[in-house]
Amino acid sequence: MNRFIWPLVIFVAVSVLLWKGLALNPREIPSALIDKPAPKFSLATLHQPDIEVTRDSLSGRVWVLNVWASWCVACLHEHPIISQLAGEVYLVGLNYKDGREDALNWLGRNGNPYDTSGFDQLGDVGIDYGVYGVPETFVIDQNGNIRYKHIGPVTQSDLDEKLKPIIAALQATAKTG
Repeated sequence: MNRFIWPLVIFVAVSVLLWKGLALNPREIPSALIDKPAPKFSLATLHQPDIEVTRDSLSGRVWVLNVWASWCVACLHEHPIISQLAGEVYLVGLNYKDGREDALNWLGRNGNPYDTSGFDQLGDVGIDYGVYGVPETFVIDQNGNIRYKHIGPVTQSDLDEKLKPIIAALQATAKTG
């Protein structure tokens, strides 16, 4: 009798684990960087290669890092949503594994909401930030700590229900504290 029970117990246990896995949201991958300092970087800007943008040059303000590329179809769908943040928060683009001319042409066609864009042609900065793929978006506080990471394209509901409230709370804290 025991030799029939153990396979059944193992089958039930594996089935329960697989069933629970189906309920997980693949966009909610926990990041080890949340509430930790954003990785340092120094990149040539997309528009002016002789000027650099660095993490340290962004300190003292709340900012959003949006990782995008001209070859990314989802980035095109996300672009009008991310563009709504222009003027509300300092918006930094991270052009990831792209060609400079391709990226500039893409922004020329679709509009440039970014206050500045770093050109990460080899993807090294993206790797430091734990980027799985584009687009990804990070909210970084005035002390340089990552407070939120969004994997995949930001939707209108993501913007309204997640990003904007987090940004507003961090900006309020930055003004008072």
